Amino acid sequence: MQVIIDRIEGEFAVVELDDGSILDVPKSLFNGAKEGDIIDISINHKLTNERTKEIENLMDDLFVD
Repeated sequence: MQVIIDRIEGEFAVVELDDGSILDVPKSLFNGAKEGDIIDISINHKLTNERTKEIENLMDDLFVD
């Protein structure tokens, strides 16, 4: 997915989504980005899987007798 930074308004970036809709998001999510920049948003499957395993291990430690 990509978003285009349409404009910056105070602490928010007004972005256009792939479907043309507009959304206000905290500009801190786009460190250093400026109006007109195109931002790629993707899922980091490797880190997601690592985190899921870590949480599962913590849950096992809590609930396994």
